[in-house]
Amino acid sequence: MQPGADIDGFTIGERVHRGGMATLWTVTHPGINVPLLMKVPLVSEGEDPAAIVSFEMEQMILPRLSGPHVPACFGTGDFERQAYVVMERIPGQTLYKRLGDLPLPYEEARGIAGRIASALASLHRQHVIHHDIKPSSIMFRERGEAVLIDFGLSHHNHLPDLLQEEFRLPYGTAPYMAPERLNGVRDDPRSDLFSLGVLLYFFTTGVRPFGETESLRGMRRRLWRDPYPPRKLRADYPPWLQEIVLRCLEIDPAARYPTAAQLAFDLAHPERVKLSARSQRLNRDALGTVWRRRFNRGAIQPQPKSNVAAQLASSPIVLVALDTVDGSEALNEAIRVTAEQVLSTSPSARLACVNVLKLNRVAIDRTLDEQGQNRHVDRLVRLQHWARPFGLDESRLTVHVLEAFDPAAAILEFAAVNLVDHIIVGARQNSMMRSLLGSVSAKVASEAPCSVTVVRPSRLAAQGEDGSTPDLATGEAEITPPGLF
Repeated sequence: MQPGADIDGFTIGERVHRGGMATLWTVTHPGINVPLLMKVPLVSEGEDPAAIVSFEMEQMILPRLSGPHVPACFGTGDFERQAYVVMERIPGQTLYKRLGDLPLPYEEARGIAGRIASALASLHRQHVIHHDIKPSSIMFRERGEAVLIDFGLSHHNHLPDLLQEEFRLPYGTAPYMAPERLNGVRDDPRSDLFSLGVLLYFFTTGVRPFGETESLRGMRRRLWRDPYPPRKLRADYPPWLQEIVLRCLEIDPAARYPTAAQLAFDLAHPERVKLSARSQRLNRDALGTVWRRRFNRGAIQPQPKSNVAAQLASSPIVLVALDTVDGSEALNEAIRVTAEQVLSTSPSARLACVNVLKLNRVAIDRTLDEQGQNRHVDRLVRLQHWARPFGLDESRLTVHVLEAFDPAAAILEFAAVNLVDHIIVGARQNSMMRSLLGSVSAKVASEAPCSVTVVRPSRLAAQGEDGSTPDLATGEAEITPPGLF
């Protein structure tokens, strides 16, 4: 590798980095107008054989990935001539450059972790577990999206796991490695959430939760020993943030967030985080608990999932868009039946009940209704009442009242920002407003970034006592009754 050399049409520039397993070179290509990097494995005498295997994994995985959260891949070369991967060069520095600023303000750290969680959600949907989440593996685009790099230790559910097949020891960065990795489990996406929990703990306290140990013996302690709660280190640590961090750092993967999308949801809505005993803890687990974990390993060993897709499918974020005005009972009951069917097949699903308080474009919006009640609070209470029969744990249910001029746009934006997997929305009934303004449910169904179920009540159930059909989509403009749409 020399500057000016040509490899498969790529012209080699300068070497910009030499790591433990590969070097990075700038390259150009006459048909590609974006900045490029060529990654070349270290294969000389005395190099770690794992460097070759991990490079093979990256060669297989990176070209199969897409989206803003990964660098685009522009070519690969095999080992017969010159092994390489050419990828998009992301401008800027990795998150590693922020270590000198630690601890970060809580809000800034929350925003960073939320963007990383969104990136992990996208990666997991593409059947990939990163397995090396750490500051030096994370960059950010100018638009703000987190970009994950370095896929040499990753697991792809549809590809051979060469690291698992050829090596018995776990490969990764010790301070960030999930405990189940020490038991040989590589196909559970919740391992990445543990690593993100370590990063969030570190960035908000300035201390790594498990220290700096690199020995396998030292790492095995995390199979039975939990870290000090952040509130032990910082008295002003927000309870909602400790709840999130300690849930990510649970030893048993089943006690963590089920998906990165659900973690991102909590990070985006800290005021909605359901606080448990975790949020107030000041001390580590009692010694009796620690000894039971250590000497009864068979009872706590995590069981690998059959595949990444199965884990995600059992834990979707479901958005239910509801009308809260009188006369909507038939449709809301039909929506309840549909939601029950979805939840029955998804044991770890999260339900977000949403109502849109439509704003007037001309008239002044009033906070109180005709009875003097706060409209926003009244709708929150109605949503909670509607969802109560599901009997969901508080950590699996949130209610939201959105204020917007365009209800469909508000629902679509909420779904996109919060990584919603499934929207359940009621359809408008026949009305003049529907013909004039169009259907909100149709717009949601046509533009949503996820699956959509449009629900209609039976014709008889939808009719009122006078035989009329309620208009469930006319909103709160002055000429229409108040409601969702």
